[in-house]
Amino acid sequence: MKRILIVEDELSISDLIKLNLNMVGYDTRQAFDGVEALELIEKENFDLILLDIMLPKLDGFNIMSRLENLDTPIICLTAKNSIPDKVKGLRMGADDYIVKPFQSVELLARIEVVLRRYKKVSNLICFKDLQIYIEERIVKKDGKIIDLTLKEFELLVLLIKNKGIAFSREKILESVWGYDYFGETRTVDMHIQRIRKKLDLGKKIKTVYKIGYRLEE
Repeated sequence: MKRILIVEDELSISDLIKLNLNMVGYDTRQAFDGVEALELIEKENFDLILLDIMLPKLDGFNIMSRLENLDTPIICLTAKNSIPDKVKGLRMGADDYIVKPFQSVELLARIEVVLRRYKKVSNLICFKDLQIYIEERIVKKDGKIIDLTLKEFELLVLLIKNKGIAFSREKILESVWGYDYFGETRTVDMHIQRIRKKLDLGKKIKTVYKIGYRLEE
C-alpha cells in the first residue's frame, strides 16, 4: 500500500483529500503546517507528498528547499495560479502542480502518473477474482483471459482505480473517450452492460440514480 503525506492547513480540504485517497487504497498521514510536515518526513517514509504552498510556520517552497536530497515525488497543491509560482515550484523539485479547487478524479490521476514515473505503481491491479495487467491490456478472471475491447478495458480500469466513487456518464465519456467525443451518454450504458456480463460484475457495478455508475467492493 502506497503511503502519501498530505500537507494542507485547511482541515476540510485535508480531510476530503484523505477520504478520497483512502477510498482507492492509499495509506495517508496528515500535516497541517510546515514544521509538522518536516518532522513527519524525517521520521517516516512516504511514496509521495501532496504539498500546499501557503502553510503556517514554514511554507511549501521552504520545505522543498530542505528536501533536495529526498527521493520522494512532490505534487504542489495551491490556490496560486500565476506562471512564476508554477515555474518556481517545478524548478525547486515539484513533480506536478495542481491549482485549487480541483476534482478528486483529477488529483487521483495526477498521483498515479507521478507514482508511475517513479516506478512506484504496479502493472497489476486486482479486484475480487479479476487480474488486470495495465501495460499488456489483459484481463484475467480466475486465471482465464477475458476479451475486452479497448474502451471496455479503459472503463474497467477507471472504475477499479476509483472504487466507491460515483461517476456521471458525462465524466466517464470525458475520462475514457476524451474531451472531443461527441457521442451520446447511452454509449456508456452499453459498455457498462457488456462489462457486467463479460466479467460477472452485475452486483458490483451499481447504477447511481440520475448520476451514473459506481464500483463497490
